[in-house]
Amino acid sequence: MPKIHDPAFAESLKSRVSTLRQDAPRQWGKMSVDQMLWHVNSGLENALGRFPMARIKMALPGGLMKFVVLNLPWRKGNTPTAPELVAQGTHDFDAERRRLLRLLDEFAAKPIEGRWGDSAFLGPMKGSNWSRLMAKHVDYHLKQFGV
Repeated sequence: MPKIHDPAFAESLKSRVSTLRQDAPRQWGKMSVDQMLWHVNSGLENALGRFPMARIKMALPGGLMKFVVLNLPWRKGNTPTAPELVAQGTHDFDAERRRLLRLLDEFAAKPIEGRWGDSAFLGPMKGSNWSRLMAKHVDYHLKQFGV
């Protein structure tokens, strides 16, 4: 599984973000492209410790849930998300796109070693798992809009 800390993968994400268009049609789900950008940016801010979210009780034990989320494919549409990450209203597309490019750089520059903050769904997380999770999350949503 790729990580945001993998330079080639991070560059491929940034290239895809740069080609994203404001009128890109979604392939699944309910979010508009500007809402998707806000959503992934908020997820990255959470991983960096700047966007707090309440812990969510999951049906599966923590270790099993972490394995499932990090290793199995995510279904298209109707995937559970934290209430704090549900995008509302409209957002400035260009500002959110620039923010995502900055956040990807900032995220990749943070040392991957050791424990980072907690995930609302998965509990305590190491930097390597956050890097995998956010790589998967950003990739998933870029595919949602055809890039």
